[in-house]
Amino acid sequence: MDVPVWQRIYEEINDPNFVLICVSEDTGGEAAAGPIFDAAAPTYVQVIDENHYVSSLFNFVNVPSAVWIDETGRIVRIDEGTYSQIHEFGEGDQKITFGNDVYAPALKDWVKNGAASKHVQAAETVSRNIRQHSDDQLRADAAFNLGNLFRRHGQAEKAEHYWAMAEALNPDSVNFFRQNLTLTEEGSAGATFQQRIGEYMTQGKPWYRELGIEAD
Repeated sequence: MDVPVWQRIYEEINDPNFVLICVSEDTGGEAAAGPIFDAAAPTYVQVIDENHYVSSLFNFVNVPSAVWIDETGRIVRIDEGTYSQIHEFGEGDQKITFGNDVYAPALKDWVKNGAASKHVQAAETVSRNIRQHSDDQLRADAAFNLGNLFRRHGQAEKAEHYWAMAEALNPDSVNFFRQNLTLTEEGSAGATFQQRIGEYMTQGKPWYRELGIEAD
């Protein structure tokens, strides 16, 4: 999630009944995620999720992803890339384009019109869009948490063992993959990440589902 951009969008919405909660999933905790929030100085709610509980709960494949919850507590959209603009990286045949410029306007429409917004999805659609957990995915979440626990206690070898186990059990989780990359010199958006995303797109893997939102 682009914190400064979403701060601008939050200010543009300027509705006291709209609550934006940004969750940073990073095993580095406050030390890693805190400076990002501090630099952007957002006025919406910020949470740091060291064990990726939110992605596990909603079975998100990648971040940034989002869920819209209305005033009654009902989910009206789920598991979509929360990009506020189109991004590009790479060149020539290796060029990859992702993101969109329709998500933020759709969100604004929902905040303004509530249940009458054309972007609110029926309960049946939301249910279909919730990714069901497989047994291996649940085991992967447990292994990932064990890896985080061992890392916090300075047991790097055991941490790597359980992190590798998590990725093997749930190889389609970009969350696990990107978290591991944060501990490398190239970081979570370097050449290795770009190669993986390129493979996902080539193979048609759902690193994000289609939004189904048309530009106004």
